[in-house]
Amino acid sequence: MMLFIIGLVSGIISGMGIGGGTVLIPALVFIVGSSQQLAQGVNLAAFLPTALIAIIIHTKNKYIKYRIALYLFLFGLLGAYFGAKLAVHLSSQLLRRFFGVFLLCMGIYEFFRKGDKNRKSENRSKK
Repeated sequence: MMLFIIGLVSGIISGMGIGGGTVLIPALVFIVGSSQQLAQGVNLAAFLPTALIAIIIHTKNKYIKYRIALYLFLFGLLGAYFGAKLAVHLSSQLLRRFFGVFLLCMGIYEFFRKGDKNRKSENRSKK
């Protein structure tokens, strides 16, 4: 039952474009007791079907700029390769700390950032 709840919450967060791993990885590590590497691997496997559904919906609503997505996809593949190679050589504790620092930095950034000027100009151009 716990995996059902974790998966459901993670899927909802993923569908919103926030990143289900922010829920899934800590839940697998702290609630289920998985290693950090296992949690990140499961997150990546769970990401594929949830991302596919989200892509379909966001494509229908014209929220995807394919040129930007292509560059991110190509360089993301390169980064994913090196990141995965690095992750398997780090201890679970060190990897967990890196992930925690990353989440903390993102949280601080989101808390203190001012309004999103790009979103406002995009919304005006759609009208």
